[in-house]
Amino acid sequence: MSELRLRKREERERLEHELLSPAATKADQSKGREEDEEPDEYRTAFERDRDRIIHSKAFRRLKHKTQVFLNPEGDHYVTRLTHTLQVTQVGRAMAVALGLNHTLTEAICLAHDVGHSPFGHTGEDALSPYVEGDWLHASHGVRTLSLLEPLNLTAEVLDGIRAHSWRIDPPPETPEGMLCRFADRIAYLTHDVADALRAGVLEYHEIPTRALTHFGATAREWIDSMITSVIETSAREGTVTMDPEDLEVMNDLRDFMFERVYLSPSMSAEKERAIKVIRDLVEYFAAHPGEVPDSYTVPEADPLTRAIDYVAGMTDRYALRTHDRLFRPTLF
Repeated sequence: MSELRLRKREERERLEHELLSPAATKADQSKGREEDEEPDEYRTAFERDRDRIIHSKAFRRLKHKTQVFLNPEGDHYVTRLTHTLQVTQVGRAMAVALGLNHTLTEAICLAHDVGHSPFGHTGEDALSPYVEGDWLHASHGVRTLSLLEPLNLTAEVLDGIRAHSWRIDPPPETPEGMLCRFADRIAYLTHDVADALRAGVLEYHEIPTRALTHFGATAREWIDSMITSVIETSAREGTVTMDPEDLEVMNDLRDFMFERVYLSPSMSAEKERAIKVIRDLVEYFAAHPGEVPDSYTVPEADPLTRAIDYVAGMTDRYALRTHDRLFRPTLF
């Protein structure tokens, strides 16, 4: 007799109701997809979403997109892909501990940054003048996976991508989406500090004393402290949240990072160059829409939208290579 047990989708959906917290989002209660599909024999709706995201081109491009440092030398700097994997690990750990739907959490976390342009958040600054309001990577992530590389994801995953950033209102509709918000901030604060130390932008003694005494002396201790705070406070309060004092320290650390790293004078030259590259490319392709591959946009898009879709989907190195080809003068 086989020691393996076959568990099909229906049984696993039933187990979600038995094993997950009442507040968890259950796969068989999903609001569904834009286009109806026959259910998979073995995978729940959220498992299918997770798998589609991992196999998407947009996800693969994250390996060559900036997190903080543009085109860094050295193999140990965080990229947008390694950031995404860390966010997913943090989100899953909190979801499992709280009895929330860890597969939905994984899917949201894996896809949360697929809408990022080249050169990280600098790309948002570069693209905003071309659209009404601000160009947001979260919104472009939904556009990417709904229109540009349509995966027909569930409403819950798309909502989590839309609202994973703290600046977006309304917040996520699911507790799993809220976990992605916390996981994103926990991950980027810890690894961005480590990268800033590695790059010589920060010295260890400059890290706010309150963060070191409150969360610990190392990145590993920080992650553990922050995750534990979310788990224990959420379990006590009945909603995804963090201990108020811990949240205050974490936000103070974020403010410090913006002042000393993200917006520091040492980063300004790189930022200005990245903005110029992106805007040069957008204006070139808006003037030459026929050079935009159809696979990077939608046929009915106007020339400027075609250009933005194309440039936003580029990796850092592809954007630089394309800019060199179009704008660097040749001698022969």
